Amino acid sequence: MNQVKTGEVQPMHPDLELLLQLQHIDYDIGELERSKEYMPDMMNSLRGEIEVSGKAIEEASAELMDLTTKQKTCELEVSSLQEDLKRYQSQMLSIKTNKEYDALVTEIDTIKTRVAECENDILAAEERIEELNNSQEALASNAKTIAENNGKQLEKLQERIDSVGDKIAKCQHDRQRIVTQVGKPSLSIYERVRRGKGASVVVALKKRACGGCFKSVPPQRYYEIRKGEKVVCCDNCGRLLVHDQSSED
Repeated sequence: MNQVKTGEVQPMHPDLELLLQLQHIDYDIGELERSKEYMPDMMNSLRGEIEVSGKAIEEASAELMDLTTKQKTCELEVSSLQEDLKRYQSQMLSIKTNKEYDALVTEIDTIKTRVAECENDILAAEERIEELNNSQEALASNAKTIAENNGKQLEKLQERIDSVGDKIAKCQHDRQRIVTQVGKPSLSIYERVRRGKGASVVVALKKRACGGCFKSVPPQRYYEIRKGEKVVCCDNCGRLLVHDQSSED
């Protein structure tokens, strides 16, 4: 926003003084409205971080439970297979034909292969369980830190959101008070230019040029603006012009 500092501006038409105040109010309202848009997104992001850290603990706990169950299942299966292996090995002493021998050897080999697979699964589960047990404390500590820090930020943001409505209401009240004092033609120009150009409606001359579009102002218009006895608009962009002594340096 092209701010005009009231302390640096020369005497001006009463409507322009009021419109300059109105412009500052409209700028504040715009900033407050924008804060209403981005603060909820910030809050959702903070809540999301808390949720993610909590889910990490839940997922680790669920994986730990699954692995523990898998480990016990494999251990029971190994125990059962070893019993079968002992029985088949004892049968080796009583077989009488090559066919029976080959069939028994095949069964024994199958059992040994499965036992080896289960033992590998048990070892892998034990290693992962150890990793998860070691990470549990870190995950819990991280989740607690995030919850505390983000919780404080959420409280502050909520307080700001709650106060935005009151601030906007006050600005709207101040705006209405000023609007009732501005001449209708001047106010009409202000509102029209604000819709088209945004926040910068009342602008100071810069080196005898419009502070908004930088179009040079004719000498006669320049002296009219400097006298401050009438409302003067830029012929190019329509903005309302005021004289600022500091901009002439």
